[in-house]
Amino acid sequence: METPDSKQLKRVLKPVHLWAIAVGLVISGEYFGWNFGWAVSGTVGFLIATLVVTVMYVAFIFSYTELTASIPHAGGAFAYAYRAMGPLGGLIAGYATLIDFLFATPAIAFALGSYLHFLYPMMDVFWSAVFFNIVFILLNIWGVKESARFSVFITILAVGELLLFMGVVAPHFKMDNFMTNPMPFGWAGVFAALPFAVWFYLAIEGVAMVAEEVKDPKRNIPRGYISALATLVFLALGVMVFTGGITDWRKLSAIDYPLPEAIGIALGKSNSLTKLFASIGLFGLIASFHGTILASSRQVFAMARSGYLPKPLAMVNAKFKTPHWAIIAGGVISFMALYSGTTSQIIILSVMGAVVMYMMSMASLFMLRNKEPALERPFKATFYPVFPALALLLSAVCMVAIMYYNFMVSMIFFAGLAFCITIFMLLGMHKKRIMDDELLATPQQPL
Repeated sequence: METPDSKQLKRVLKPVHLWAIAVGLVISGEYFGWNFGWAVSGTVGFLIATLVVTVMYVAFIFSYTELTASIPHAGGAFAYAYRAMGPLGGLIAGYATLIDFLFATPAIAFALGSYLHFLYPMMDVFWSAVFFNIVFILLNIWGVKESARFSVFITILAVGELLLFMGVVAPHFKMDNFMTNPMPFGWAGVFAALPFAVWFYLAIEGVAMVAEEVKDPKRNIPRGYISALATLVFLALGVMVFTGGITDWRKLSAIDYPLPEAIGIALGKSNSLTKLFASIGLFGLIASFHGTILASSRQVFAMARSGYLPKPLAMVNAKFKTPHWAIIAGGVISFMALYSGTTSQIIILSVMGAVVMYMMSMASLFMLRNKEPALERPFKATFYPVFPALALLLSAVCMVAIMYYNFMVSMIFFAGLAFCITIFMLLGMHKKRIMDDELLATPQQPL
């Protein structure tokens, strides 16, 4: 069967393209979502949480890159865990990755609706979010994908806007505002804020899904990942600190459009620069929105092709050569999330999937080092075993924080996982072996 990406497997991507894809996937997290962390921790408490999570991502990326370069498969963590742990491990990692990307999509849709509402108050947030979902589902089915060049363009535009934001609000920054009630809940607040700090970087791991298309992966994958992470760290800290000094931070801790609101406070909501910022901001959100739909549909397709999801989800549209049922299935999940949850709850669920996937990936790294010492590793984890162990530990801390402060959301996540495992076992999938050429490809055995 021809896959939707069968014409995209030539190794043409360079570091600048990987940088654009990674930053483009993540950059919506700089525009919204993180500010909910202020509500549970205050400005300084959230700054501490962000620094902890930044250390986690540095350790994670310098370790995860080994897996991406060694096993360049569109399934990402699903493929790594399957190879290291077998069918059940693959199921858990695949489920977590699906939750990560499938629920990031409606969260970004909410933000898109909120930005439109900020620009045009008569537009309803919910229905705007539904509209964006429908439009981008159709675009993806029709085969409209960002080219590498367009990814670079739209990402540079979004990064430039955040730099503009920092430049505009910097003169209005007041340390008194930032330091007002900085840790209202003490160190417990720092713990509670960890999931929202993860939102700053969540989805950077999506670059793994284009690993087969990278030119000279030994050099370029590390360069792409590291340059993207450096960009995101700078933007995350800059945006958070400057926004926190504009006004009473509590006014910005429960809305989906903190940056336009901050500029509106600094310059006035009728100021043309305020409107321009919110308008351009849509492009950054659209880049991430399109990227998460694309990434989640590839994950659904890869798992269905391997027998982990219903086979029809692996069907390729005869006319458009896209996995239309996989895209539609993701859209249905997105609609359900938009209807039933708030942005903060959806973000928590997405982050829960991410941290479980990070833990499974780091465990897979350790297991593959022992199980397959001869596996070609174009890039080896930096400071092994310290970095992967640190990433594993901090991911576990984040998971405990989510479970402690978001019990019901956590139960939903684990109930879904238990249901999937039950069906998996009843169908005897845990006893079946997937063909090597279908899942266990190496750089010398392209899919």
